[in-house]
Amino acid sequence: MERSLPTPEAEALLDLAGELAAKELAPRAAEFEERGEFPREVFRTLGRAGLLGLPYPESYGGAEQPYEVYLQVLEELAASWLAVALGVSVHTLACFPLFAYGTDEQRARWLPEMLGGELLGAYCLSEPGSGSDAAALSTRAVREGDEYVVNGVKAWVTHGGEADFYNLMVRTSDDGARGISTLLAPAGTPGLRAAPPERKMGMKSSTTAQIVLEDARVPAERLLGEEGVGFRIALSALDGGRLGISACAVGLAQGALDAALEYAKVRTQFRKPIVDFQGIAFMLADMATGVEAARALYLSAARKRDAGKPYGRDAAMAKLFATDTAMRVATDAVQVHGGYGYVTEYPVERYMREAKVLQIVEGTNQVQRLVISRSLVKDGG
Repeated sequence: MERSLPTPEAEALLDLAGELAAKELAPRAAEFEERGEFPREVFRTLGRAGLLGLPYPESYGGAEQPYEVYLQVLEELAASWLAVALGVSVHTLACFPLFAYGTDEQRARWLPEMLGGELLGAYCLSEPGSGSDAAALSTRAVREGDEYVVNGVKAWVTHGGEADFYNLMVRTSDDGARGISTLLAPAGTPGLRAAPPERKMGMKSSTTAQIVLEDARVPAERLLGEEGVGFRIALSALDGGRLGISACAVGLAQGALDAALEYAKVRTQFRKPIVDFQGIAFMLADMATGVEAARALYLSAARKRDAGKPYGRDAAMAKLFATDTAMRVATDAVQVHGGYGYVTEYPVERYMREAKVLQIVEGTNQVQRLVISRSLVKDGG
């Protein structure tokens, strides 16, 4: 990958991420994916290396790195093992509501432990009946004394059943989007349980499950922000989350491109390497161009975020383009491999299966187009 790093410290951090990806992730990815086993110890290793709290302040146990650096670390990890990189992105997303909307007392009490590396977070917004239409969620929280009693089901929860804490987007009134609030629930909350994991096309080592809430009792002190600001929390968190998915998509695409290029150099047909055939060479050129363009797009959006400028439309553009590019590059990587691309002996079939979900999570790419087009109408080009 072409690095864009502002400091020597950031350079060292990315070197560390690359070393961990080569030594800890790449050798295990295929095996864990085949078994569908969640790599909990890998996340502890990343946490001890300081990679689970990169964009958050040092005062709370983070690394205080710009988003521009954090996203490149995600890309480095995703090139070896998408499920782990996406897990780091989800954990970072799960820490955002407390950091951005919690009180000083709440942050001081809970955030250092969440950023310290031993805990893993999850983010519960979608429901079986409300995916893209997040404002239609129906999980309800009723205040009873010093507790909220929560009933409902949250769906498509990454780290469901594995996480140590859950951000619950719940309905505290019937006032549409303004009736949604956010609760930070520990995994051991009475009445909170995970359903059996979903059986997925790819990303099998990343556990995805429904979270069932049956009279779950969450202390009222774990309300983040005021009642009714949960939808605002969800949307602001998703802007950063979309950049995380963008970086993961570029990492996967880079991994697929690298594999295809290496194969094309050594695979011979008609007495010469297939990379010498224009049909293959031009395909690789298009793949590389897409990867570089997607990387430039997410880095541009990250720099706006770091500068404190509005970046929501840029995040949607980056997510849309990077994930569509990842799907196209992974598909072409399989094509470059020919029949061997369709068997598990080579990693590109896994890249292709994994790339698909990136066009769906953190808002489908159809939703990204809606966000972009509405922004164009409102603010101009």
